[in-house]
Amino acid sequence: MKIAIILGTRPEIIKMSPLIRECEMQGIGYYILHTGQHYSFEMDRVFFEELKLPVPKYNLDVGSGSHGEQTGKMLAGIEEILLKDMPDIVLVQGDTNTVLAGALAASKLHIKVGHVEAGLRSFDRSMPEEINRIVADHISDYLFAPTENSKGHMLDEGIPEEKIFVTGNTVVDAVYQNLEISKQTRHTLSKLKLKKGEYFLTTVHRAENTDNKERLSSILNGFEQIYQTFRLPVVFPAHPRTVKMINKFGLKIPGGTKVIEPVGYLDFLQLEAGAKLILTDSGGLQEEGCILGIPCITLRDNTERPETVDAGANIIAGVNSNIAHLAKKMAASGTNWDNPYGSGNAAELIIYKILD
Repeated sequence: MKIAIILGTRPEIIKMSPLIRECEMQGIGYYILHTGQHYSFEMDRVFFEELKLPVPKYNLDVGSGSHGEQTGKMLAGIEEILLKDMPDIVLVQGDTNTVLAGALAASKLHIKVGHVEAGLRSFDRSMPEEINRIVADHISDYLFAPTENSKGHMLDEGIPEEKIFVTGNTVVDAVYQNLEISKQTRHTLSKLKLKKGEYFLTTVHRAENTDNKERLSSILNGFEQIYQTFRLPVVFPAHPRTVKMINKFGLKIPGGTKVIEPVGYLDFLQLEAGAKLILTDSGGLQEEGCILGIPCITLRDNTERPETVDAGANIIAGVNSNIAHLAKKMAASGTNWDNPYGSGNAAELIIYKILD
């Protein structure tokens, strides 16, 4: 058995890390192919080192570009590598252009494809991620769904049930494993002079928010409302592009919002675990907050993680003008929800199914 693990973004590295560790532990033959969708491997090297992961065998370093240009470069590069180093199965994770290219290349070469985190749906096809995840699901041979809800979406689309396996989400495995690594090596809260439960944490990076002056302004106004209501800082590790758009639109960072440089994943895990509440447009943070027991407000009009809402861990706010009210509601609702994403053994179940 030889498995090709294809990834290209840091969220994919995070969610594939438990599968890589499981292959190592079981002595299964595998290799990592890094497309370089977000960063070159040289920029990601420290990320692999921090998570104690082996370096990728192959690096495409495709870089940024339009969806078509980027996906095309990856498709050609992945195909060349798969022809040279033919695996028994290719594993892809999530909904990126790397997932689309990896699944397409393998499928056309008649190599089995396993899609990790299959079946997520926002039902908004204006999002490129929605197209990627739908196409990947329909050409994959093994669909590892994080929840019964995700399985239901695929069944509704006519995907045969025998291809679908509900395993939980590897993000649970990753959070538990990587938080332990973080605790051994980081002192993030003390470094930033923060106290557990006495700050809000936010991320804003999606184009639907950052490229729209009205939405971005409303989000910043919401941060000011929260500070006026709770008198607790809103910690904002701001992506350079988000800062650029704030400046371009002539907007101002409100009082009480503490903008900091983007932090590494291990530091960010500690920021999440110590926050009173998370405000985000990130799908991954919705999951991680749910797992860590931190309430979340989603700054989008929809989510492909409805399980977090059903569990009571998350609320979809869009860019609601009364964000402070929603924050009070979530902060007062408690954290006694059941984590819908499994108990942290998704990687073990996925590898078991592949070997079976």
